[in-house]
Amino acid sequence: MSLLSPLHLLHSFSSTVATKSTASRITATPSKLRFSVVNATQENGNSGGSKNDRDEDPSFNPFGFVTDNPSSRSAIQLPESPAEDGNVGQMLYRTEDKGKEYGSTIKSGKLRWFVRETGSKESRRGTIVFVHGAPTQSFSYRTVMSEMSDAGFHCFAPDWIGFGFSDKPQPGYGFNYTEKEYHEAFDKLLEVLEVKSPFFLVVQGFLVGSYGLTWALKNPSKVEKIAILNSPLTVSSPVPGLFKQLRIPLFGEFTCQNAILAERFIEGGSPYVLKNEKADVYRLPYLSSGGPGFALLETAKKINFGDTLSQIANGFSSGNWDKPTLLAWGIADKYLPQSIAEEFEKQNPQNVKLRLIEGAGHLPQEDWPEKVVAALRAFF
Repeated sequence: MSLLSPLHLLHSFSSTVATKSTASRITATPSKLRFSVVNATQENGNSGGSKNDRDEDPSFNPFGFVTDNPSSRSAIQLPESPAEDGNVGQMLYRTEDKGKEYGSTIKSGKLRWFVRETGSKESRRGTIVFVHGAPTQSFSYRTVMSEMSDAGFHCFAPDWIGFGFSDKPQPGYGFNYTEKEYHEAFDKLLEVLEVKSPFFLVVQGFLVGSYGLTWALKNPSKVEKIAILNSPLTVSSPVPGLFKQLRIPLFGEFTCQNAILAERFIEGGSPYVLKNEKADVYRLPYLSSGGPGFALLETAKKINFGDTLSQIANGFSSGNWDKPTLLAWGIADKYLPQSIAEEFEKQNPQNVKLRLIEGAGHLPQEDWPEKVVAALRAFF
């Protein structure tokens, strides 16, 4: 297996600047490279500890991974053992068993889903289905779903088709990554998992996260309550540069094969730096093959952002949606400002309630899972 060219470039650059004890943050300017040091002990953990702030522009530059991704640069660096230098096989061997907590492969029709499950069918409080956004995976929910099952809930968190450890069919051969196909595949999966309606639904993120919301609008009888973590909800919601660039011919093909794309996106929307062991998991699917990148590329090309956001904004407004809805919103989100959540709440104040998650960014379930659990327990 050969390393993707972006990762080669990253490794070559990182081996000259990274050390084992620190991750140097580098910001490119037109005339020079400006260096500042981020101590490794400031990386975020699962609990609310000391965090380091980020102040860079959240726009996504596909070439920026060479200079501004601390977790990736410190993870893919010149190791003590020269034999491992640049060896993709060694990197995959180190990470291939990571990130599969509570998970197993489930066959649904012709597709195989990777689904995390905690609790049991006998759980007294009901079933929660957690839906992730792009370009991440259900790994982000591992702590939240574990604690929610301890509170008496039965929890499922699937990797969408094309993401994480689920199947990634080549477009045109069994799956074309359209909203309709995602909805149909999700319906079949719920049947296989024997999820009884109505159930609790938690949704977060872009693209496939938005499809989780449009699925709920088309299946209101199957949803008892819905909790929405940071997701585009109004027609004024900005679209991150990553998804715009994926839609540019040829440029998108290059961008989607950036092996550290997912972790960069997470760090770009968060106030924190990912710990290396977490970054390893988000990187693994993109490092293993080109399939996840091309699935993301196809999904980004197929979505109509304007129509989807209009559908969500109108569908959840007063008179159209009467299910209890919680907005658990990380206020440090660099992609979606708090004003998006406030605007959404005003469209249906009787049924939509906003709870701000201080200290959390675009993935509050990753940034501060304990606060998300507290909000979900109070709501569900």
